[in-house]
Amino acid sequence: MKINYTHYFFTIILSSLLFFSCDSGKRPTLMGETVYQQELNAAYKDGSKSPLKKNDLKNFKGLDFFKVDSSFIVKAKLTRIEDSPIFEMQTTTERKPLYKEYGLLNFTLKGNDYELTVYQSQDDLRDEKYKDYLFVPFTDFTSGNESYGGGRYMDLKTTDIMPDDTLLLNFNNTYNPYCAYNDKYSCPLTPRKNHLNLEVKAGVKAFKKH
Repeated sequence: MKINYTHYFFTIILSSLLFFSCDSGKRPTLMGETVYQQELNAAYKDGSKSPLKKNDLKNFKGLDFFKVDSSFIVKAKLTRIEDSPIFEMQTTTERKPLYKEYGLLNFTLKGNDYELTVYQSQDDLRDEKYKDYLFVPFTDFTSGNESYGGGRYMDLKTTDIMPDDTLLLNFNNTYNPYCAYNDKYSCPLTPRKNHLNLEVKAGVKAFKKH
Protein backbone atom coordinates (compact mmCIF):
# COMPACT_ATOMS: atom_id res chain seq x y z
CA MET A 1 0.00 0.00 0.00
CA LYS A 2 1.56 1.69 -1.12
CA ILE A 3 5.61 11.30 0.92
CA ASN A 4 7.09 22.00 3.48
CA TYR A 5 8.58 23.52 0.97
CA THR A 6 5.78 26.10 0.95
CA HIS A 7 2.16 26.49 1.94
CA TYR A 8 1.30 25.91 -1.71
CA PHE A 9 3.12 22.57 -1.69
CA PHE A 10 1.16 21.42 1.36
CA THR A 11 -2.08 22.49 -0.31
CA ILE A 12 -1.30 20.13 -3.19
CA ILE A 13 -0.53 17.28 -0.79
CA LEU A 14 -3.72 17.83 1.18
CA SER A 15 -5.80 18.10 -1.96
CA SER A 16 -4.81 14.56 -2.88
CA LEU A 17 -5.13 13.42 0.73
CA LEU A 18 -8.62 14.75 1.34
CA PHE A 19 -10.32 13.07 -1.59
CA PHE A 20 -14.06 12.77 -1.23
CA SER A 21 -16.72 11.40 -3.52
CA CYS A 22 -17.77 14.04 -6.02
CA ASP A 23 -21.37 12.86 -5.84
CA SER A 24 -22.52 14.21 -2.47
CA GLY A 25 -25.93 12.64 -2.94
CA LYS A 26 -24.63 9.11 -3.05
CA ARG A 27 -22.67 6.96 -0.67
CA PRO A 28 -19.05 6.40 -1.88
CA THR A 29 -18.30 2.98 -3.29
CA LEU A 30 -15.27 2.54 -1.05
CA MET A 31 -15.13 3.13 2.69
CA GLY A 32 -12.73 5.80 3.90
CA GLU A 33 -12.11 9.52 4.12
CA THR A 34 -9.12 9.56 1.79
CA VAL A 35 -7.92 7.64 -1.25
CA TYR A 36 -5.37 5.85 0.96
CA GLN A 37 -8.05 4.76 3.45
CA GLN A 38 -10.37 3.65 0.66
CA GLU A 39 -7.70 1.52 -0.99
CA LEU A 40 -6.66 -0.03 2.32
CA ASN A 41 -10.26 -0.86 3.20
CA ALA A 42 -10.85 -2.32 -0.25
CA ALA A 43 -7.81 -4.60 0.14
CA TYR A 44 -8.94 -5.78 3.59
CA LYS A 45 -12.45 -6.45 2.34
CA ASP A 46 -11.10 -8.61 -0.51
CA GLY A 47 -11.11 -12.17 0.77
CA SER A 48 -8.41 -13.20 -1.70
CA LYS A 49 -5.76 -11.00 -0.06
CA SER A 50 -7.18 -9.80 3.26
CA PRO A 51 -5.21 -10.65 6.44
CA LEU A 52 -8.45 -10.79 8.42
CA LYS A 53 -9.71 -14.00 9.96
CA LYS A 54 -12.90 -15.37 8.44
CA ASN A 55 -15.18 -14.11 11.20
CA ASP A 56 -13.59 -10.66 11.18
CA LEU A 57 -13.85 -10.50 7.38
CA LYS A 58 -17.51 -11.46 7.53
CA ASN A 59 -18.23 -8.55 9.88
CA PHE A 60 -15.80 -6.08 8.31
CA LYS A 61 -17.19 -2.55 7.98
CA GLY A 62 -13.91 -0.74 7.46
CA LEU A 63 -10.80 -0.03 9.49
CA ASP A 64 -10.87 2.56 12.24
CA PHE A 65 -8.66 5.59 11.61
CA PHE A 66 -7.70 8.68 13.52
CA LYS A 67 -9.09 11.86 12.03
CA VAL A 68 -6.95 13.06 9.14
CA ASP A 69 -4.60 15.72 10.54
CA SER A 70 -2.36 17.82 8.27
CA SER A 71 0.02 18.54 11.16
CA PHE A 72 1.18 14.93 10.87
CA ILE A 73 2.52 15.55 7.36
CA VAL A 74 6.10 16.72 7.86
CA LYS A 75 9.28 17.22 5.88
CA ALA A 76 12.18 15.04 7.01
CA LYS A 77 15.89 15.31 6.30
CA LEU A 78 17.44 12.03 5.21
CA THR A 79 20.98 11.17 6.23
CA ARG A 80 22.06 8.02 4.43
CA ILE A 81 24.02 5.38 6.33
CA GLU A 82 26.87 4.34 4.09
CA ASP A 83 28.08 0.72 4.07
CA SER A 84 25.41 -0.31 6.56
CA PRO A 85 25.72 -4.02 7.43
CA ILE A 86 22.95 -6.44 6.57
CA PHE A 87 21.28 -7.87 9.68
CA GLU A 88 18.51 -10.26 10.67
CA MET A 89 15.47 -8.34 11.87
CA GLN A 90 13.54 -9.82 14.76
CA THR A 91 9.94 -10.79 14.02
CA THR A 92 6.95 -12.18 15.88
CA THR A 93 8.07 -15.66 14.85
CA GLU A 94 11.40 -17.41 14.30
CA ARG A 95 11.61 -15.94 10.81
CA LYS A 96 14.47 -13.44 10.49
CA PRO A 97 14.29 -11.46 7.23
CA LEU A 98 17.37 -9.58 6.07
CA TYR A 99 17.39 -5.78 6.30
CA LYS A 100 19.87 -2.96 6.38
CA GLU A 101 19.65 0.53 7.82
CA TYR A 102 19.17 2.83 4.86
CA GLY A 103 19.36 6.12 6.73
CA LEU A 104 18.14 8.43 9.48
CA LEU A 105 15.09 10.65 9.16
CA ASN A 106 15.17 13.87 11.22
CA PHE A 107 12.06 15.97 11.45
CA THR A 108 10.05 18.31 13.67
CA LEU A 109 6.61 17.25 14.84
CA LYS A 110 4.36 19.20 17.20
CA GLY A 111 7.23 21.55 17.96
CA ASN A 112 9.80 18.90 18.92
CA ASP A 113 12.62 17.23 17.02
CA TYR A 114 12.55 13.49 16.34
CA GLU A 115 14.55 10.84 14.55
CA LEU A 116 13.53 7.55 12.95
CA THR A 117 15.68 4.93 11.28
CA VAL A 118 14.48 3.88 7.83
CA TYR A 119 15.22 0.33 6.69
CA GLN A 120 15.57 -1.44 3.37
CA SER A 121 14.48 -5.03 2.90
CA GLN A 122 17.04 -7.12 1.09
CA ASP A 123 14.29 -9.38 -0.23
CA ASP A 124 12.53 -6.38 -1.78
CA LEU A 125 15.70 -5.48 -3.69
CA ARG A 126 15.27 -8.68 -5.70
CA ASP A 127 11.65 -7.88 -6.56
CA GLU A 128 11.15 -5.43 -9.43
CA LYS A 129 7.83 -4.30 -7.95
CA TYR A 130 9.22 -3.42 -4.52
CA LYS A 131 12.90 -2.65 -5.11
CA ASP A 132 12.36 1.09 -4.48
CA TYR A 133 10.52 0.56 -1.18
CA LEU A 134 11.78 1.68 2.21
CA PHE A 135 10.36 0.62 5.57
CA VAL A 136 9.75 2.74 8.69
CA PRO A 137 8.33 0.91 11.71
CA PHE A 138 7.60 3.01 14.81
CA THR A 139 5.85 3.08 18.15
CA ASP A 140 4.50 6.09 20.03
CA PHE A 141 2.48 6.92 23.14
CA THR A 142 -0.73 5.59 21.55
CA SER A 143 0.83 2.13 21.05
CA GLY A 144 -0.98 -0.46 23.14
CA ASN A 145 -3.91 1.90 23.71
CA GLU A 146 -5.53 3.59 20.74
CA SER A 147 -3.14 1.96 18.27
CA TYR A 148 -1.62 -1.50 17.93
CA GLY A 149 0.86 -2.31 20.70
CA GLY A 150 3.48 -3.66 18.33
CA GLY A 151 3.70 -0.37 16.49
CA ARG A 152 2.74 0.78 13.05
CA TYR A 153 4.47 0.88 9.68
CA MET A 154 5.06 3.54 7.06
CA ASP A 155 6.16 2.79 3.49
CA LEU A 156 8.42 5.17 1.61
CA LYS A 157 10.19 4.94 -1.73
CA THR A 158 13.66 5.91 -2.83
CA THR A 159 11.91 7.77 -5.64
CA ASP A 160 10.24 10.00 -3.03
CA ILE A 161 13.60 11.42 -2.00
CA MET A 162 14.08 14.97 -3.29
CA PRO A 163 17.35 16.38 -4.65
CA ASP A 164 18.11 18.04 -1.29
CA ASP A 165 17.73 14.68 0.51
CA THR A 166 14.37 15.53 2.04
CA LEU A 167 11.06 13.73 1.77
CA LEU A 168 7.58 13.93 3.22
CA LEU A 169 6.42 11.70 6.05
CA ASN A 170 2.65 11.32 6.11
CA PHE A 171 1.64 9.69 9.37
CA ASN A 172 -1.97 9.67 8.17
CA ASN A 173 -0.89 6.91 5.77
CA THR A 174 0.52 4.51 8.34
CA TYR A 175 -0.82 1.00 8.80
CA ASN A 176 -0.75 -1.97 11.14
CA PRO A 177 1.34 -5.10 10.60
CA TYR A 178 -0.76 -8.10 9.59
CA CYS A 179 -0.14 -9.56 13.06
CA ALA A 180 -2.55 -6.98 14.44
CA TYR A 181 -5.32 -8.88 12.65
CA ASN A 182 -4.15 -12.46 12.52
CA ASP A 183 -1.41 -14.17 14.54
CA LYS A 184 -0.60 -16.59 11.72
CA TYR A 185 1.57 -13.91 10.13
CA SER A 186 5.22 -13.16 10.84
CA CYS A 187 5.82 -9.44 11.30
CA PRO A 188 8.98 -7.38 11.89
CA LEU A 189 9.24 -6.03 15.43
CA THR A 190 9.71 -2.29 15.82
CA PRO A 191 13.25 -1.53 17.05
CA ARG A 192 13.29 0.32 20.38
CA LYS A 193 15.13 3.27 18.88
CA ASN A 194 12.14 3.93 16.61
CA HIS A 195 9.90 5.00 19.49
CA LEU A 196 8.45 8.52 19.28
CA ASN A 197 7.85 10.30 22.57
CA LEU A 198 4.48 11.73 21.62
CA GLU A 199 1.01 10.58 20.65
CA VAL A 200 0.75 10.05 16.91
CA LYS A 201 -2.99 10.45 16.53
CA ALA A 202 -2.93 9.82 12.80
CA GLY A 203 -3.24 6.74 10.65
CA VAL A 204 -4.93 3.46 11.51
CA LYS A 205 -6.10 2.63 15.01
CA ALA A 206 -6.03 -0.67 16.90
CA PHE A 207 -8.27 -3.33 15.40
CA LYS A 208 -11.20 -4.65 17.42
CA LYS A 209 -11.48 -8.35 16.68
CA HIS A 210 -14.80 -10.19 16.78
